[in-house]
Amino acid sequence: MGSGATKMTWSDGYSRHFMNTKDTMLEKWLIEDCQLMGCSIQPMQNDASFRRYFRIQYAENSYVAMDASDEKKSCIPYVAITQALRRCGLNTPEVIASDLAQGFLLITDFGHRILLKELNNDTADSFYALALKELALLQSCRIHAAWTVPLFTEEWMYQELEGYKEWFLKKHLGLHLSSATERSLAECFHFLVKSIVNQPYVLMHRDYHSANLMLLPQDKIGILDFQDAFMGPVTYDLVSLLRDCYIAWPDVYVDKLALYYRDLLKLSVGDREFLRWFDLMGLQRHLKALLTFSRKYHRDGNDHYLQYIPRTVNYIATIGDRYQECDPLCAIMNEAIICVQ
Repeated sequence: MGSGATKMTWSDGYSRHFMNTKDTMLEKWLIEDCQLMGCSIQPMQNDASFRRYFRIQYAENSYVAMDASDEKKSCIPYVAITQALRRCGLNTPEVIASDLAQGFLLITDFGHRILLKELNNDTADSFYALALKELALLQSCRIHAAWTVPLFTEEWMYQELEGYKEWFLKKHLGLHLSSATERSLAECFHFLVKSIVNQPYVLMHRDYHSANLMLLPQDKIGILDFQDAFMGPVTYDLVSLLRDCYIAWPDVYVDKLALYYRDLLKLSVGDREFLRWFDLMGLQRHLKALLTFSRKYHRDGNDHYLQYIPRTVNYIATIGDRYQECDPLCAIMNEAIICVQ
């Protein structure tokens, strides 16, 4: 891709003197394999995984380097899924260069316009319409490559729900659950899981929310962070987008958009039943989010996601109150609201 001096420029507090071994390996790969001699590298905000991202400036071009050296296996589905989604007409990053053995990818830079930062009362209608249209296309895609998309099974859901108890209720809130509470929660979880698995299953992004969507030129949506895709319930990604842990909207507006999406898919299911699917899926999804936010803090020392816990807890308490089977969960979440404010 270029020639010139072999030294790179690290910014935002990065110094060659203090660089760790992983940074040195990434730099070596960018210089020797990608031929990006003399480029600059700037750390980007990371997601909730162990992957790290860097913006690479070279001449007039900008790229993103993904360092997944701590979870190298995630590169395999990333490459397979982005290629499949691009063939479907979706805007996902192109893989420009890869070293799967080291866990390095060089991909398209979608810029700085994160959907989350662009959403407001004036833009929400048009931006959500775009995002829902792209979601409908994504859910119709099939991955035919060197990767088999796993199934979002009952066992997987139960595992996440148990993780919620362990990391959020016990470790984060310090609650001791009585045998009676354990039994009542188990009944509630059984109700959720059995309801969810009766939904139609589609390709599921699994993190289709406003912080993983980019606004591109010509009213296009760029989609990121899809490597953990599953075949799963049709409302999972819809909940991620419309009951986003990072931004909240009035319930009436959310329900309106959810039914708009049902119509977009031409699903033969009534309003009440579809919104029930949407609600119950949302409860499982948000319980899993509490697991993630708590684990990032207590296991990894990352307190960034603690700020989103109150909104997530409120979602669960509010939506769960609509369903008698969720009374035990609501009781705990109403107690949690006081603890997390």
